[in-house]
Amino acid sequence: MKNVQNILLALLTISISYAQNEKVDAFKNESKNYTYKANNAVKDSSYIDAEAEYRKAISKDGENVAAKYNLGNVYYENESYEEAFNRYKQAAEVATTKADKHKAYHNMGNVFMNNKEYEKAVVAYKNALRNKPSDDETRYNFALAKDMLEKNPPKDDDKDKKDKDKKEQEKEQDKKDQDKNDQKDKNEDQGDKEKDEGGKDDKNKDGEGDQEKEKKQKDNKDGQGKADQKDDKNKEQQRQPKPNQLSPQQVKSLLKAMNNAEKKTQDKLNEKKAKGVKVKAEKDW
Repeated sequence: MKNVQNILLALLTISISYAQNEKVDAFKNESKNYTYKANNAVKDSSYIDAEAEYRKAISKDGENVAAKYNLGNVYYENESYEEAFNRYKQAAEVATTKADKHKAYHNMGNVFMNNKEYEKAVVAYKNALRNKPSDDETRYNFALAKDMLEKNPPKDDDKDKKDKDKKEQEKEQDKKDQDKNDQKDKNEDQGDKEKDEGGKDDKNKDGEGDQEKEKKQKDNKDGQGKADQKDDKNKEQQRQPKPNQLSPQQVKSLLKAMNNAEKKTQDKLNEKKAKGVKVKAEKDW
């Protein structure tokens, strides 16, 4: 069953591919028919009709080299050189043979020669010769283009334009460099500002630290002074007698007075003893 499905799928793919090929071939055939009609119109010098038929041919087959190349010839005959160059260029891009490429580049060289763009003409003829070196007409045109280029070098206007463009580029680069330097200076200034602010903060912090230190020293000094005063007060209080308590000086004075009083009393007693004692006389026998 699976084999049958694969066969059917393959047949379907072949059928689709065949249908697509038939469609492509149909477009190619239509394109050829339009090209044939356009060629006949050119023979009759009916360039407007020829242009229309060539356009139809190109719309049906974008790889129709003959239609693009011949349409370029129509424009060339009518001196529409810009349109002619574009069609020759398209023909060279889709060409698959050297012969077709040679013809396209050769006619591009002719367009540049008519526009007196000899430098570009030399390049175009050189590309044509790469595809057909033996073509005498192309070699002649190539030599003529080189000779005309030597006799007619690029105008000073072109040189001035290049110099102007170069100066503009240098000016633009200088502006970019200046902007870059300005931004760098701005960043450095910002960094210095932040650094200064940081230093200022440190200074303020140092100032605050010094003030705090002075305050602490003052507080310590005041505290020490208060402590000294407290010690002096305590000593004074120790020196001063408490209520109902004699001071050392008073005690000393009192003891001295007591000693003096006791001495006086003792002296009086001794005096009285001396007067009151009777001496016993010896018996008189």
